[in-house]
Amino acid sequence: MTTSEPKPKSQGLTGHPWRISLRVASLLAGVGAMGWLIGLVWPEPDQVAGDTPQTIENPASLAPYPTAPVTVLLVGIDSDRVGDSSNGAAPEGVANADALLLVRIDASRRLEILQIPTELAVQSPGADAPISLASLWQAGGVSLLRDAIAEIVGLEDSHPQRFAVMPRSALRQMVDGLGSVDVILSQSFDQEDFAQDYRVKLDAGRQSLNGLEAEQLVRYRVNAADNPNRRIRQQQLIRAVVDQIQAPDGISGLAGVLGGVSPLLDTNLSKSEILSLAAAVVASPQPVKITQLPLADRPGNQSLRQLSPGQSLPLWPAY
Repeated sequence: MTTSEPKPKSQGLTGHPWRISLRVASLLAGVGAMGWLIGLVWPEPDQVAGDTPQTIENPASLAPYPTAPVTVLLVGIDSDRVGDSSNGAAPEGVANADALLLVRIDASRRLEILQIPTELAVQSPGADAPISLASLWQAGGVSLLRDAIAEIVGLEDSHPQRFAVMPRSALRQMVDGLGSVDVILSQSFDQEDFAQDYRVKLDAGRQSLNGLEAEQLVRYRVNAADNPNRRIRQQQLIRAVVDQIQAPDGISGLAGVLGGVSPLLDTNLSKSEILSLAAAVVASPQPVKITQLPLADRPGNQSLRQLSPGQSLPLWPAY
């Protein structure tokens, strides 16, 4: 943020000055300790026979469902792999958090996803000026980011219970593992950026995307003010992936797809928990419900955004 850029005022959620309290306890305890009670949600994996045929009529054949809704924080980063020293993107450096999603999964209800704006302004204690929510990823990783999002949204204690950090390679692996995903594009995209080793060339209309093309679609951004449109493109891909997973033949190779993706993630989900959540997604009624946090109008060319005034917590009510 340049010095010429106006500083956004603190935004009131309930009529009082508001700032993110980045709790030291969360940093000290680490993410591994969060949500330890969630272990009670998953039945023992051996309750499902290993040789049970996996069919769309019986998603629990993949794994037993969680016995209660589970909320997962999904962080999409712009490096090719977790831990890469350089992201090969812009701004160049360590990985940026390009997508922040809260995913609520319950086999008996629609899959719910809340998109969190990465450009949301937060004021951390002791800081001279607001920074973007995504910047907390570089400052303190998942623990700090989770703490801030939970406070902004007004989540109950211990939520989100799980997290997954997805680099670009994991996205490509997932889409390629599914075979392809179908989207309908309202416009063509043709851009090349040698500095980022990035090229997108997609035609308008119905397209069947492979992993690389899916990555191109969700990475595309005209400029820093184009984040709202990028979130719309991310929604397109999310819906396409869920549709493919819920297709009649989607479950047959899902365990193999997840087995290829999981080593590329940074997550506190076990392999059995990943399968359990996947089974619940397959079973969940269509369509997926995707919402966004309400944002105030952008003042001029200000890159940071604020929440719309007058909001009451929680901003993402539970079922």
